Parts: sequence; C-alpha cells; structure tokens
Amino acid sequence: MTLFVAQAVDLLNQFIWPLVRVGAVLLTGPFFSLAAVNLRVRIAVVFVLTWMLFPMVTIPDIDPFSFGAVSGILHEVMIGGLMGLSLQIVVAALIVAGQAIAGSMGLSMANMVDPSLGNVPTLSQFFLIIGMLLFLSLGGHLVIITLLASSYEWVPIASGGLSLAMVMAMVSWSSEMFVGAVVIAFPIMTGLLLVNALLGLVARAAPSLNVFAIGFPALIPLGLGMLLVTMGIWFEQVENLWFLGFEAATEVLMAD
Repeated sequence: MTLFVAQAVDLLNQFIWPLVRVGAVLLTGPFFSLAAVNLRVRIAVVFVLTWMLFPMVTIPDIDPFSFGAVSGILHEVMIGGLMGLSLQIVVAALIVAGQAIAGSMGLSMANMVDPSLGNVPTLSQFFLIIGMLLFLSLGGHLVIITLLASSYEWVPIASGGLSLAMVMAMVSWSSEMFVGAVVIAFPIMTGLLLVNALLGLVARAAPSLNVFAIGFPALIPLGLGMLLVTMGIWFEQVENLWFLGFEAATEVLMAD
C-alpha cells in the first residue's frame, strides 16, 4: 500500500508539469477561453489533452517543494500564455476593426457586454462570432493541439526563463493587431468616407437642407450594405490573419 501511494504521488508530480502549460494555453487562447465554454468542459479538455500529451513529454527531475519547481511552473505558465496571446492578437484585430467601422457608421453607442472581453460594439461581437466560426472551420483548435505537442520539443519543460528573442518576436507580432484591423476595415471605411464627403458637398450646395438629419441615419444601412457586399473580402482577410497567427505562434516558440 505504501509503495502504491509513493507511485501515485510520483505520477501526480510528473502529470502536473504538462498540465500547467496546457492549462495556460487553453486559458489564454482563442475559443477555449471564451466564457461561453462551460468551465467543466474546459477542465475536462485540459485533463484529456494532458493525458494524451503526457507519454510524449520528457519530465524533468525536480523536487516539487523546491524553488526550482516554482520557477519551472512560472516558466510553463509564461510559455503557455505566449502561445495563447499570440493567437489572441487576431481576436483583438477583429474587435478593433469592428470598433472602427461602428464608429464610422454611427453605431459606436450600440455596445454589448461580453463576459470575456468587456464592453464592445455589437459589430465587433458579430466579427468575433464569425471569426471564431472561421477559426474552427480552419481547424484552429487542432493547430493549437499540434503546437502544444511540438512546443515540448522546441521549449522543454522548466528549461529556464523567456528568451529575449521570444519577447521581441511577440512584440513584433503584436503590431499586426492594428495592421490587420486596418486591412479588414479599410474597404467599408473608405466607402463611408466617400458618403460623408458627398454629404458635405450637399450641405455646401444647399445650406438650408438639414443634412445631419438625413445623412447620419443613412450611414447605418449603407454601412451594413457595404459590409454584406465585402464579406467575401472580409473572409479572405480574416483567414489570412489566422494563418499569420499560427505562423507567429510557431516563430515565438522557436525564437532563440
């Protein structure tokens, strides 16, 4: 009985190491971190993935009650967090694009409280839902699992702190949040800018005409119409952004 307890404790000690990284990735990564995903489901997914990856992981021989164990756990949390946050840049780009378009359309006041992201415009929420569905259709959840399995080869468990190259790669990729948002919102914002320019010409030509009462309500249906017309381009840009996110997560992990 004593031997069985000792083996169980040793197995639990080895099982915790991959569990920390898997939990950090699913806590910060897209889709799995959504509040809409039930907590019990997330815990079950973490344990199942850890059990699948456990035989392929090299477990370090570290005393669980030592300072090395604490620093090793922090290392695993940071590596998992970097993987998840590198993909969250795409989600942030969708939200920023939705905010920019909503502001141009006059829908910036139509906000929605999201448990995961806070107070965001309804258009950003629409972009987020479609982006998550596109993420699943591209097999993004499988890509995350593949990156997890490969990360233990590129960055072994408790192999030290974050390297400067990893931090620089993450900072460089984070700028794509604004670039991606501009690329997504550019066609619609350009069309709305032309509409506003035409309204300005009308106001200049006929000062007695109340352009504000006529023009601003027209921006909403025109903006929604432009969004429907450009959805094909929108899908291509978001799909390309997800692929760039997968590549960036790989580059962050492989940076040395």
